[in-house]
Amino acid sequence: MQFADESGVILIVDDDRPVREALSVVVSSLGYHSLIAANGLEAMKILKEKKCDIVLCDLVMPRMDGMEVLKHILKHHFDTDVIIATGHNKKVRYADVIRAGALDFIKKPIDQAELEAKLARALRERRMIRKLETLSMSDSLTSLLNRRAFDQRFQDEVERAHRQNYPLFLALLDIDNFKTYNDNYGHSEGDKILMTLGTTLNEYTRNSVDLSFRLGGDEFAVLLPQTTVAQAKEIIERAMLNFNESNDNQTTLSVGIVACNRDDQVDLKSDIHRMQKQADQAMYEAKSSGKNRVVCRV
Repeated sequence: MQFADESGVILIVDDDRPVREALSVVVSSLGYHSLIAANGLEAMKILKEKKCDIVLCDLVMPRMDGMEVLKHILKHHFDTDVIIATGHNKKVRYADVIRAGALDFIKKPIDQAELEAKLARALRERRMIRKLETLSMSDSLTSLLNRRAFDQRFQDEVERAHRQNYPLFLALLDIDNFKTYNDNYGHSEGDKILMTLGTTLNEYTRNSVDLSFRLGGDEFAVLLPQTTVAQAKEIIERAMLNFNESNDNQTTLSVGIVACNRDDQVDLKSDIHRMQKQADQAMYEAKSSGKNRVVCRV
């Protein structure tokens, strides 16, 4: 899972220009990256383009108030937290804001020391949550992302590819003759093969672009966004060659590759189901036609 910069990216949303500019100066002086938006609609555009850790949002704004911004962020930007800021407002209480899903609430005029403490606490909690998420989403043997992570990230990546209209490929990889290798050499040697493939996928896929997973047993997957079918196949074939050389060709890989369907007429769930089914079929076709090969269905 990709997050904003570790120092913290804070988006300030306030329709009062002097207030947002003053807050930007304060936030920057605390060592965070500061972004500003004059209203909720402008904030939504920024969030589409940049990952933000925290949105510090005024409650009372024309056209789209802070509660509407909060609702949008909770629905579309699950990895962004919101702190609502407001003056003396009898209509909305602290409990209402927290119940609606905000991380915290701060009164205006904002006290710098209070803001510093709330941002530090929020970012500290986010880092703890990230560590826990990393542990829960990682395969302990190979250090790749696990099946749980795949189910989440696959849907996210297909949705993003549909929305932003860029190509996405799914590769399913299965280790050939793995059961026989395990039976002949023992599970500890089999584990070494799995770890070798994990290392190979980390080294031969694009850093911070492609996503590699161990789905379970000897089955792996790679998501390859923003590439062509030829480039996706080249990435996988380079990884296959290195893997074969690393274990003296005692085990090889059978791989199926499919493309995301970016047709507006195809809904998200249907495309996800189709990709998984066709990638699985392509991978088994690679096995049945001699193993150690890639079959593309795009």
